[in-house]
This record gives sequence, C-alpha cells and structure tokens, in this order.
Amino acid sequence: MPLTTLPVLSLADDPASFSAAIGDSFRTFGFAMVKDHGIDADLIDRAWQLTEQFFALPEEEKRSYHDPRIAGARGYTPFGTEIAKDAKAHDLKEFWHIGRDLPPGSPLADASMPPNVWPTRPEGFKDLFQELYRQFDATGATILSRIAVHLGLDEHWFDPAIEDGNSVMRLLHYPPLEGVTGEAIRAGAHGDINLITLLLGAEEAGLELLYKGERWISASPPKGALVINVGDMLERLTNHMLPSTIHRVRNPDPERARFSRYSMPFFLHLRSDFPIKTLPQCISAENPDRYPEPITADEFLQQRLIEIGLKKKA
Repeated sequence: MPLTTLPVLSLADDPASFSAAIGDSFRTFGFAMVKDHGIDADLIDRAWQLTEQFFALPEEEKRSYHDPRIAGARGYTPFGTEIAKDAKAHDLKEFWHIGRDLPPGSPLADASMPPNVWPTRPEGFKDLFQELYRQFDATGATILSRIAVHLGLDEHWFDPAIEDGNSVMRLLHYPPLEGVTGEAIRAGAHGDINLITLLLGAEEAGLELLYKGERWISASPPKGALVINVGDMLERLTNHMLPSTIHRVRNPDPERARFSRYSMPFFLHLRSDFPIKTLPQCISAENPDRYPEPITADEFLQQRLIEIGLKKKA
C-alpha cells in the first residue's frame, strides 16, 4: 500500500487494535477512514435526499432561515459567506447547521448554542436530522474513547468533556461551477476548529488533504465509510502530537462542473466551558508545551469564527 493512501479502518475491530490503528493514521495524516461505524445506511440515504430538496428551495425561502446575529450557529448560511483563514476569496458553498438540543435551563444556552431552527420544507426534515445527529454523536463518542486509549487516557476521559458539547452537523451544498473564474474554490485550504470531524463521503469528488505540508492527496472515502480528521482543539490538547491537517475541496474537473456537490460533516466539539489544557503526557523535552495558558472551548471557537468570516470582531 502506498504511503500516501489512507488506510480504511473498521470500528468493529477489537478496541485496542482500532485505537492503535487510528492513532497511527492520525499521527501520519491527521485523517483516517472508518467503515462499520454503525450509522444507519437508510437514514443516510434519506438525509442526502432531504439535503438536496432543501437546497433546491427558492433563495428567498432559504434566506428566511438565516440569522446573522448568531454567526451561522444554527439554520441557513448563504452562498459565499464563509472564507478560509487567510484566504483571498470566499468559499463557493451554502450550508445549514443543526446543533445540540440542550435541556431546559442549561447554563450553556447562549449565542454559541442557540435553539435549533427547522424549515417547514421538506417534510420530515426535523425528525430525520435529529436522529442522524444522535447517531453521529454516539459514533463520535466511541471514536473519541478509542483515541483516549491511544493517548494513554482512560477510555471515558472525553465523556465529561463532550457532555452537552457544542457539536454541529453541517449540510453543505456546492452549486455547479460552470463559468466561475478567479481564485475562489469550493472550500479553501483550512483546518477544522473542533475536536474531530466525522464526514460522510460525497458523491462528487474533491476533498484533499495537504500531506506532510508538501502535496495534496485525495481524502475521498469508499462508499459507506466515514472520513475522520483531527481538529484544532484536539491538536492543541495533544500539543500537536495529533496534527490538524490542512484540507480543501478543490473545484471539479470541467466535465463535472455542471454538477452540484453535497457533503455532510459532523463537527464534534467540547463543552463550551471546557478548559483546553495541554495533556501532560504530550509534553516532553523534545516537544515542550506550546500552550502554557489554557483557553476554554468557547473562547477558542469565537476567535476562529471571526477568522473565517462568520462573526464580526467586537
């Protein structure tokens, strides 16, 4: 197997074996591919159908679900709003965010975790995506337990860290690109903000990661598998032992430019009030602590939302 081919791991494997394998893939690529993840295939198929139906709605109807005051935390974000950090052109995409439904009276309920917004069309949207969110959440927690073991932590170490965490499911639409010119691409080179991202493979290709900071390689998973990648919060927590690798969605080849691309990442986040403090076992003489001052997950998130254009600086 070529060194630049991501291995496809099975979550059904022995937990210890999976922990070692995903740790190795993360250290090498910052990414892994995972099959047998337990998320219902029929649910996923219906989710793709409803995603396509929603983005086909009239622009005015979609924009009625956009609230610029909450920095894209829930509901609709229009085409051309988000920009990768340090990029010159905005991404060629529109998206919808679904977040966690907090219990009544939760102290975490604020502008970062507002109530969900639900469209009246297509029918069944709310029920389906609430269940898909629940399944993504459960699979993500299982994968984090395996990562914890790889890091020498108790398998339940992340449980309180992600309880009522600010995890977000994003439904993405990259419209056809016929006639598009200039530097803009579907998703500019970026790292994810969160702990880990779980991504369902898109029908249209384009996802690439920057291998060793030197060259772009494909990160498109086989049918039915997830792409899992390290986010900036986990990179910081592990003192860069697990790297948050830069990735992008390149523009399609000319013969595919007339087709839309749909994608569905689940950004698994820490609790908003969780202090991100470097793990002691990730500090050594060769790898001194890069972040001696801890930062809460929400403070970290707010900094990054400003950088990617979803929130204005105060």
